Amino acid sequence: MFLASWIWGTAVILCCVSWFLLGRRRRRQGEPPLENGFLPYLGCALKFGANPLEFLKEKQKKHGHIFTCHVAGKYIHFLTDPFSYHALMRQGKHLDWKKFHFATSAKAFGHGSIDPAEGNTTENFHQTFIRTLQGNALDALIEAMMENLQYVMLQSRAPKLQSNTWVTEGLYTFCCQVMFESGFLTLFGKEFNSNNDKNLSSKQETERAHILNALENFKEFDKIFPALVAGLPIHLFKSAHSAREKLGEALLHKNLLKRDNLSELVTLRMFLNDTLSTFDDMEKAKTHVAVLWASQANTIPATFWTLFYLLKSPEAMRAATKEVQSVLESAEESISLDGKYISLNRKQLDNMPILDSIIKEAMRLSSASMTFRVAKEDFTLHFENDFYNIRKDDIVALYPQLLHFDPEIYADPLTFKYDRFLNEKGEEKTDFYRNGRKLKHYYMPFGTGIAKCPGRLFAVHEIKQFLALIFSYFEIELVDSNVKCPSLDQSRAGLGILQPSNDIDFRYRLKCL
Repeated sequence: MFLASWIWGTAVILCCVSWFLLGRRRRRQGEPPLENGFLPYLGCALKFGANPLEFLKEKQKKHGHIFTCHVAGKYIHFLTDPFSYHALMRQGKHLDWKKFHFATSAKAFGHGSIDPAEGNTTENFHQTFIRTLQGNALDALIEAMMENLQYVMLQSRAPKLQSNTWVTEGLYTFCCQVMFESGFLTLFGKEFNSNNDKNLSSKQETERAHILNALENFKEFDKIFPALVAGLPIHLFKSAHSAREKLGEALLHKNLLKRDNLSELVTLRMFLNDTLSTFDDMEKAKTHVAVLWASQANTIPATFWTLFYLLKSPEAMRAATKEVQSVLESAEESISLDGKYISLNRKQLDNMPILDSIIKEAMRLSSASMTFRVAKEDFTLHFENDFYNIRKDDIVALYPQLLHFDPEIYADPLTFKYDRFLNEKGEEKTDFYRNGRKLKHYYMPFGTGIAKCPGRLFAVHEIKQFLALIFSYFEIELVDSNVKCPSLDQSRAGLGILQPSNDIDFRYRLKCL
C-alpha cells in the first residue's frame, strides 16, 4: 500500500515537473510580458478569480499596459490603457469577436453550435437581436414592459399589498421577482387570454406560479453559470442541469405557440430556428433559454444596485422623484389605483437625464464585464508608440472595471455620485479625461464596438420604467438606514453586472392616492 502511494505520488510530482519544464509557454521576442502561474492548466485562474481587479492592477503595475496571463488553459492578453482600446476595435481582420461567444453559449445552454461555419444554422444572431431589440421594435417592447411591470407590481403581488401596511422583503429578492416576471411576460407572452375570460383570475394565478417556478429554475442554473463558462460540464451539477432542462421544456416551440403576445424577438427566433437550423426541438428551446438568461442575468442586479443606491442617497432620491413627476405631468399621466395604468413612451423615458446618470453610476460601480477577441492567426497588434506579436487562438481582452475605478478618470471612484454623468446644464456628460487627454472609452458595462450588447437600450429603459413606477405607487425605505453597502460577488467577474454578496431588507407600501 505504501509502495503504491509512493509510486503515484512520484508520478504526480514528475508530471508537474515535466509541465513546468516542457509544457509552460515561453515568451517569444516581441510578445507581451507573460504570467504563466504555477498550476498546470489553471495558471493564474485562482488568483484572477479571487479578485480580478486587484490581480490586474498588480500585473499592470509590474508589466505596464499590456501583459499575458495563462488562465484555465487559455492565454489572455489584457489591455489596460483606455487609449489603446481602439487598437482592439480596428483589428477585425485578425480578431474574431463571435468565436468565444458562440462556444460559451453552446457550452452553457446545451444547444449545438450557433456558428454558421459549423453547419447547424445560418442565422445571424447578432442581426436578429439588433432587428428586434432596437429601432421601432424597441417601442413595442417598452410598451409591453410598462404594462407588465404594473400588472406584476399591483395585481400579481396584490395579496401582499394591504392598505397602509408596510411589507418587508429582501431588496434583491423583490427586484428579482418583479423584473423576472415582467420581463418573462414581455418576451414570451401570456398563457391566458384576458378578453372576456370568466376564469381569468384563476388562469393568472396559474400563470404566475409557472413563471415563479421558472424563476427558481433560472436561479438554480444561474448559480453555476460561471463554472460552465470556465469549462466545467453541467452534469457535475445535477440540480442545475435539471433546472436548465426544465427551462428548456417550458420554452419548447409547441408550448410557446400556446401563448399570446409573444415579442417580435421570440417570434422571429422561432421562425429562424424552424427554417434555418437543423436543431432538434430541445436545442431550439435552449436557444430561447439563452435569450431568457441574457435578458435577466444582468438587468436584475443592475436594478437592485440602482434602487439600493437611491435608497442610500436622499439627495439622489429627491432629484430622481422630481424628474419622474415632471415627466408624468408633462405627459398628463395621473397616478391612481383604479386599474388605469401609467403610460410612458420611449421619447418620454429618454427625457430623464437624472435617472440616466443614476443608472450609469450604479452600473459603473457594479459592472465587471470583459470584452474578448480571439486571434484568427498570428499577427502584430499596433499601438500608438509600440507593438506586440499575438499568436493564433490567443485571446485579447479588456477589463473595463479598471477604467471605471480609475481615480484619474472618476474622482473618488468608490463613492456613488448620482450626478457624475451630468454636465453643468443638467444634460448628459460625455467629457472624461485621463492624463489631460479626452477619453473616447470611459463607460463600458455593455462592452464596445460591434459586439456591444444589442439589448442595452431595452435594459436601461426597463430599469427607468421600474423606478418610475416604484416612485409613483409606493413609499419605500431601508429597514436599517445605516446598513452598509453589500460587497460584490466576485464569482461572476467577467460576466457583467455583479450580484450583491447578501440581500438587504427594505420595506414598501402603497401610497394613499
